[in-house]
Amino acid sequence: MNPKKQVVAATMKDVAERANVSTATVSRALMNPEKVSQATRNKVEQAAIEVGYLPGSLNRNVKRNESRTILVIVPDICDPFFSEIIRGIEVTAAAQGYLVLIGDCAHQNQQEKTFIDLIITKQIDGMLLLGSRLPFDASKEEQRNLPPMVMANEFAPELELPTVHIDNLTAAFNAVNYLHELGHDRIACIAGPEEMPLCHYRLQGYVQALRRSGMQVDPHYIARGDFTFNAGAQALDQLLNLTNPPTAVFCHSDVMALGALSQAKRRGFKVPEDLSIIGFDNIALAEFCDPPLTTISQPRFDIGREAMLLLLDQLHGQIVSSGSRLLDCELIVRGTTRARRAAK
Repeated sequence: MNPKKQVVAATMKDVAERANVSTATVSRALMNPEKVSQATRNKVEQAAIEVGYLPGSLNRNVKRNESRTILVIVPDICDPFFSEIIRGIEVTAAAQGYLVLIGDCAHQNQQEKTFIDLIITKQIDGMLLLGSRLPFDASKEEQRNLPPMVMANEFAPELELPTVHIDNLTAAFNAVNYLHELGHDRIACIAGPEEMPLCHYRLQGYVQALRRSGMQVDPHYIARGDFTFNAGAQALDQLLNLTNPPTAVFCHSDVMALGALSQAKRRGFKVPEDLSIIGFDNIALAEFCDPPLTTISQPRFDIGREAMLLLLDQLHGQIVSSGSRLLDCELIVRGTTRARRAAK
């Protein structure tokens, strides 16, 4: 058998089966050898060599070893929202002599083994998560053996990580309340995926703003999309086909808002005369579409920078508490919103 193929195919599970231990024990033996007995360590290392699990990564002093490389896990590299966060990470990392690797979770199944191999073999010193989940399955016990991690943009309290993000609920509340102040009483929402925590908070902000203004929450006025231009267009189509269509729409992202704006024009609606649209994120395109998009501006570069600084603190041996670091955001009023036109 070609030994190269064997190296590529071997996994931590193979090592665990050969050594007759759990994958968590293999993880500990390779990453935190002082936490297992010498006998277990020898058994795991021997098994790793026998199955061809990345030889050359063993017998190193993992405490002194530094790759000076950070892995950034991005939910979808095609989404323009993440570019400025990544730039904030990159600039901050480079200033401290760290290299940044990007892992795209849009094709998570194919990438899962690669991410695990990078971690177990100490080819990365830390991880930044730009989504709400780890890019692979790991028990609480295995998570303790992972390198330092910080979450940016999202918030998932169950992972108990240091986190940098904005107050999504309040930001959404302010956007929808602004539409109400313009006289709109039929306000729809194009929401993102249900499983994403930030979408849950933005939807809560929408609901609370309607209730505060004495408006009913109509489930027909809530459409869902996956943060793509096409999803925004399809969701708006669904809303405009209602018997009593909305006069204003709050979108969970600028990309979906731009898709909605394009679809509104295709259907002969004037924006903002017939329909007001608010986005979320303030990506570069928001300022240059026609008309320019009213949106919530997130400090994306700062989110990346602050998250990287928190990770650097951990890498330098400081104790960093888990929980939120909230950054400010603001409503940027542009050309896609205006006071509701009185019915003739």
